[in-house]
Amino acid sequence: MLYAILCYHDENVVTGWSKAEDDAVLEKRKRVAQELVEKGRMGPAIRLMPTSAATTLRSSGGEQLVLDGPFAETKEQLLGFYIVECDNLEEVVEFGKRLKEGETCTFEIRPLRLFEKGVLPQTAKAAP
Repeated sequence: MLYAILCYHDENVVTGWSKAEDDAVLEKRKRVAQELVEKGRMGPAIRLMPTSAATTLRSSGGEQLVLDGPFAETKEQLLGFYIVECDNLEEVVEFGKRLKEGETCTFEIRPLRLFEKGVLPQTAKAAP
């Protein structure tokens, strides 16, 4: 079963981390994820650009609107996510607990249903 582990945190807190603090969090998560990488069950780990880089598409009265920024103001923003393959919810919860250990972020776990596999070339690059 595929799961998304969505990572929420106060964007101002995370962007206020020093490079060393940020690197330490990402390195710890990478070490924890290595077990699933070795089993071939780790999908992409995605870090989203800040909400200030977001564009929201919305309909209003039959008109398509394109808005700068996120749709809603919240205390915690979706900052990234992991895609993992686990046998059941208990397994992904245990993985998520280890991934989150020592952090103040919130992880939301959702089972995924593949809508379309899609194809991205290996050379696809993230937005600047």
